[in-house]
Amino acid sequence: MTDASGARPARRLWVFAPVGAAAALVALLPWLLTGGRMPVQNLWSEIPADVPFVLLPFHPYTAILAAAMLLVGGAVAGIAGRALGAPRTRWATLLLLGGLLLVQGAAVLQSALTTRATLPDRRDADLYITALTVGTVLALLAAAGVLVLVARAPRAGAVVGLSVGAVAAGTWLAAVIVPFGSVSQEVPALLPLVQWVAPVLAGAAIAWAGIRSVGRVVAALTAVLVVWIGPAVLTGVGYAVGSRVMWNDPAGMIDGAIHVFGLALLTPELAWRPLAACVVTAAIGLGIRAVVHRRSRRGSSGEELRRDA
Repeated sequence: MTDASGARPARRLWVFAPVGAAAALVALLPWLLTGGRMPVQNLWSEIPADVPFVLLPFHPYTAILAAAMLLVGGAVAGIAGRALGAPRTRWATLLLLGGLLLVQGAAVLQSALTTRATLPDRRDADLYITALTVGTVLALLAAAGVLVLVARAPRAGAVVGLSVGAVAAGTWLAAVIVPFGSVSQEVPALLPLVQWVAPVLAGAAIAWAGIRSVGRVVAALTAVLVVWIGPAVLTGVGYAVGSRVMWNDPAGMIDGAIHVFGLALLTPELAWRPLAACVVTAAIGLGIRAVVHRRSRRGSSGEELRRDA
């Protein structure tokens, strides 16, 4: 039910904060499936007898996974909030954001403090944990931005947020299919399909929003660019931060990231096929949307004629 202004009743406000918190928890699933035991750290002289539990994997090898889980949390919370009427409910987006940040902020803090406690008391350990924490906090802020766009913005803005979430969803789903640290003799049948997750979801978002205004056309083009550039960025950053040698060579780390980014961006098998999949999915969705709209208009016209008769 809604009131005369179109806003949902204030008594339903309590729903939004738990929804934001639940979305953040669900997004941590790929890591929690592993048992949540801290990854073996580069600076350990020996593996502790009792490896502690952490809510986020603080490690260069899992930096992209940690960022993806935070971004997926923001996207899921935004979708749920929009479905519950956040754009029409005062304070709803703020409560959603509060629930999300409460869980994600606690996860970042717990993981950073726990990881730092296992490292030696040295300057390089301080720099190591600082770099990982700053990167994770930036991902958390990006997740908050995705939530606001998806939950509150007009459809054009929501499409941009959804496309970012779609790129993160590919990494998230891959980690569900093959949890970090697991060993398999064969590639799971579902894993090759992960590359299509981002373009299909982004294309579906474009179709949902439509392209009937300049803003939505710009948003659609932005979503296609995100699908093209986003995975290349993740590949380049993942390569750079995942190399233990490069942590001692910041310039080499940047050069390596740029080089791998370029390869991922321009290699047809890695870039052009997903790009085409996004465009095709959007075109099919827009076509279906047009047919449904046309039939709806015909039905409305027929009903008016019957009433006039």
